[in-house]
Amino acid sequence: MTDALPPCPECASAFTYQLDALLVCPECGHEWSPGAEAADAVRDSVGNILADGDTVTVIKDLKVKGSSQVVKVGTKVRGIRLVDGDHDIDCKIPGIGQMGLKSIFVKKVQD
Repeated sequence: MTDALPPCPECASAFTYQLDALLVCPECGHEWSPGAEAADAVRDSVGNILADGDTVTVIKDLKVKGSSQVVKVGTKVRGIRLVDGDHDIDCKIPGIGQMGLKSIFVKKVQD
């Protein structure tokens, strides 16, 4: 067995095993799909998984509601915070201030 199976997300047991398409924990009986953890993740416009503190780049000019300002394409936003709701990202954009962005309009900057 060359692939190491992840621990159980419920009880953190290392004794998980695969049963058909599911992973099973023998200690607590929890069953889950191997890709289930990544399915709930917030992804950018090209499919990269985003996390709190990441740096992203805006890929499209975005009008700021209630203002005549525009967030230009290529604007780098550092230290994002992921939130639930219509806008996935809370951030502070240089020259504009605190703002909510949708993850489909950003691309993760690889460090």
